[in-house]
Amino acid sequence: MRREPHMKLIDVLDELGMSRAAFYRMRARGKAPKCLKLPNGQLRFRRADFDVWLQNCEENNA
Repeated sequence: MRREPHMKLIDVLDELGMSRAAFYRMRARGKAPKCLKLPNGQLRFRRADFDVWLQNCEENNA
């Protein structure tokens, strides 16, 4: 499976199993992954940035 270098918001929401409203609340708190805002207002997420962000979300159970 080829992974695209940029993800759409719907792709991020699908991977996280999260609603759009919950994502925007998380984003307002500064807890969401880094994103690019296109001139038309749409958001794009670099796959590499998203993967790093997701790894950093893991709880340290040690």
